[in-house]
Amino acid sequence: MRLGLNAFGLALVAGVTAGVTLAWAAAPGDGVGTSAEVAVPGDAPATVAEAAATAAPSAAAIPTPSCTPAPLAERAARVLVVGLPGVTDPDDPLIEEVMDVGVGGILLTKTNVDSEEQVAALVDALRRRADRPLVISTDEEPGRVSSFGELIGRSSSARTMAARDEPEDVRAFAADLGAELAGFDVDLALGPVVDLDDGPAQSVIGDRSFSADADEASAYAIAFTRGLADAGVMAAPKHFPGHGRSTVDSHSTASTVEVDLDDLAATDLVPFAEQITEGVPVVMLGHVAYEPLDPDLPASLAPSAYALLRDLGFSGVAMTDSLGMGAVHRRWAFPESAVLSVTAGADAALTTDGNQSRAMRDALVAAVEAGDLPQARLDEAVARMSHLAGADPADLVCVDVEFPELTS
Repeated sequence: MRLGLNAFGLALVAGVTAGVTLAWAAAPGDGVGTSAEVAVPGDAPATVAEAAATAAPSAAAIPTPSCTPAPLAERAARVLVVGLPGVTDPDDPLIEEVMDVGVGGILLTKTNVDSEEQVAALVDALRRRADRPLVISTDEEPGRVSSFGELIGRSSSARTMAARDEPEDVRAFAADLGAELAGFDVDLALGPVVDLDDGPAQSVIGDRSFSADADEASAYAIAFTRGLADAGVMAAPKHFPGHGRSTVDSHSTASTVEVDLDDLAATDLVPFAEQITEGVPVVMLGHVAYEPLDPDLPASLAPSAYALLRDLGFSGVAMTDSLGMGAVHRRWAFPESAVLSVTAGADAALTTDGNQSRAMRDALVAAVEAGDLPQARLDEAVARMSHLAGADPADLVCVDVEFPELTS
C-alpha cells in the first residue's frame, strides 16, 4: 500500500500543480465518464455558484430506470446529520422539529446523556418518531473525547494504548466499546482519529492520535475500526486529509497547512487509505485547509479534497466535521456552509445544532432550484446516506451507488 500511495501522490501532485484533469467525476449513465478538473490553488470557489461549477456526481452513480424521486425537500433533508443540544427529554420539541424536517441522522453528545434509562428512552423516541431509517451517531474515541464516558467509563488515550498495547488488544477494547454503544442503539461512532501527531498530549489532536508514524497509526486505527464492527457499530475515521500538521484548533479558528502532496501521500494519507481498503463506510473531512489542495477553503468545503478522497478509492459517505466549528462558522452561516459542502462533494453535512436543520434543508432546496447545486450531486449524496442507514436508495432517488463493505 505504501508504494502505491506514494505513486498516487506523485501523480496527483503533477495533476494539481499542472492543472490537468483527473477522472474523478462523471454524469450519471456516462460509464467511464467525463473527467473534471481538481481545483488548483488560487481557483477556490468563494461562492456557492462558483463551487457548483466544479461539482459533479461520481462515476459510481448508477441511474435507476422507471423511478420517481421523492420530493426535493425530503431528499435534501436526508444529507443532514444534526445534534440536539441539551436535549434529554424524549418529548423535547426539538425532536419533533428535526423529525419534521426529515434529517437523515442524529448526533448524540454528552449533553444528551444523563442515565442509561434516559438515553434508551431518548433513542427510542427518535426511532419511533422517524418515518424512515435513521443513523444514530456519537463522538466516541479512546481517552478525552467521549460522549458516553460517564455511563460506560473512561479509557486511556489512543496514544497510551498504542504505547502499551498490541493492536489485537485495541480491537478487543473497541469491540467492548461497540457493544456498549450498540446497547444504546447507536449505529455510528465518529472515530477513530487517524491523524498523525506526537505533539503535546492536550493539543487539538495530541493524544487522540495513536501515533505520528503512519504505519503504526494505521495498524491501531484499523484494529479500532474492526473492533467496533465486531459489535455491529460503524466507524468514521477522521479528519481527512489529516489534522496533525496543524496546531490550530479548528473548533475556534481556521488554519492552512503548507505541505507537498507527495509528502502528504506518504504520511498523513496512509491511515485513510488503509481504512478505505478495509471498506470503512464513512470518512469525516476536517476543517483544515491545505495549500496544494485549496489554500482558501477548509477541506470540508473544498471540491479538491473530496476529489482526493474519491481518488483513493472511497465510495462511502463523506461527512463534514461539525459546520458550527469556528473554522467554518466564522466565515459562513449554516445554510451556506451546508450548500458549499454538499456541492463540493459531501454526502453528510454535520452540525451539533439541530435548530439549524430547517434553514440548512431549505438552503439546499433553493440551491438546487437555482442551479447552484446539481440535482445529480444531491441525489448521489442521498443514495449514499440511504445505504448507510440500511435503506433502499430507490425509495428516494433514481440513482444507486456502489457502497463499501468492511472486510473481516
